[in-house]
Amino acid sequence: MAVSSKARVQRKNQANASAHVKRKMLSAHLSDELRAKYGVRSARVCKGDTVIVVRGNEDIRNIEGKVLEVYTKTGRVSIEGITINQADGTATERPIHASNLVITKLNTEDAWRMDSLSKNKEAKE
Repeated sequence: MAVSSKARVQRKNQANASAHVKRKMLSAHLSDELRAKYGVRSARVCKGDTVIVVRGNEDIRNIEGKVLEVYTKTGRVSIEGITINQADGTATERPIHASNLVITKLNTEDAWRMDSLSKNKEAKE
């Protein structure tokens, strides 16, 4: 299947992608320590991971927090401590795109996830 160079076609393909493809779009880079430990550059962002915002507005950049929720449909993540005020004054979580994050600590509760990360390291050695 050919990949289009047109921006609108790429946006359409991303918006209409199936769930298992959108899941892969929710990956972020690992920190240098985790990259050396697991031998992979990036991993999927999961609830419970600790991340740091590396791109975005100055008010949210360099903030580190735990992932509260992952929105697969929009490709965004909500992080504790990062909120935005609504028109009525109430504060809600501000969704941030997964590509603007760096994972600093992985949620190790999922055994399948940790097994797949360690398999990648073994395969490269």
